[in-house]
Amino acid sequence: MIRFLALFFTAMAFAASAVATPIRIKDLVEFDGVRGNDLVGYGLIVGLNGTGDGLRNAPFTEEIMVNVLERLGVNVTGEQFRPRNVAAVIVTATLPPFARQGGQIDITVSAIGDADSLLGGTLVMTPLTAADGEIYAVAQGAVIAGGASATGDGAEVIQGVPTAGVIPAGARVEREVAFDFTEMSQIRLALRSPDFTTAARIEAAINIEFGSSVAIMLDAGTVLLDIGRTRAPSPAHAIVRVENILVEPETRARVVVDQRSGTIVMGEDVRISRVAVAQGNLTLRIQEAPIVVQPNPFSEGETVILPRTGVTLIEDGGTGLAEIPGGTSLSEVVAALNALGVSPRNMIDILASIEAAGALHAEFIVR
Repeated sequence: MIRFLALFFTAMAFAASAVATPIRIKDLVEFDGVRGNDLVGYGLIVGLNGTGDGLRNAPFTEEIMVNVLERLGVNVTGEQFRPRNVAAVIVTATLPPFARQGGQIDITVSAIGDADSLLGGTLVMTPLTAADGEIYAVAQGAVIAGGASATGDGAEVIQGVPTAGVIPAGARVEREVAFDFTEMSQIRLALRSPDFTTAARIEAAINIEFGSSVAIMLDAGTVLLDIGRTRAPSPAHAIVRVENILVEPETRARVVVDQRSGTIVMGEDVRISRVAVAQGNLTLRIQEAPIVVQPNPFSEGETVILPRTGVTLIEDGGTGLAEIPGGTSLSEVVAALNALGVSPRNMIDILASIEAAGALHAEFIVR
């Protein structure tokens, strides 16, 4: 496994250093105004097979069920409901940019009561509102839950998350976002990973594409595009030309480790100063072997248990001390750690120690 990781990282480092891959601007930035809007709603799912909310524990489910029935002309004032085939849910969705009235979007439903499963349920018509309080879509449809559950008298098995699901194309857009893209005279390009070098390269690439100074870098995360100077028929035509321009982004040297899974990801530009690393294992074994002492036959003595503990301290020979020379690159770091025969989790501890010693010249991120 360690040798595979070493070969993998070494191959990545060699490929990255040999050929720099340019990226489209559309994959590096977000265009001002071209973004989605979050929607949320509170609805009711019906048709569950006895896996819905217990109305004693979730009284809000009864309230919304009464409201739905009264809107349909059914008078249920003073009635007592105790069904187990309904569940209250929160409905979420994202209204994509330039969504038009009548279009359909995907939605996600999540139980908020004590329902066991949403399998087989149907969402009743639910309005979805945005941050401004206005209704932009209405959701309804059959739920596709992401799990399964089975319950018996003495055991219960749950796979996945049956209390959440999706409805593909489950909401219809009823209101459009008031935004006129054609009237924009300037558009800001917001970098997903702000960097002065990348922003400067984007500015230069756009100006070369249009043959004039139509773009200017405002800061590490923003490039301003002057639509009027592009001489494009519309802002949309200018964006089409801009988003397909290839730019080589500049990335910061980072080392990202995930302690839960033992995953290590290191960038090509990671460098380490001259440092020595020693790795060994210390094993402590404690064994309990109590002794039972019985009294003589027909005596008045009592049975006594005497504790006996064996402690063994074993220190493996390890691999001694390995020296990493200054200015070491990614492939050399992995090769040196691989020479020590360490596991990925031990490699994380070694990298953390190198970073604490001030020899790791990269951003060290632990998750």
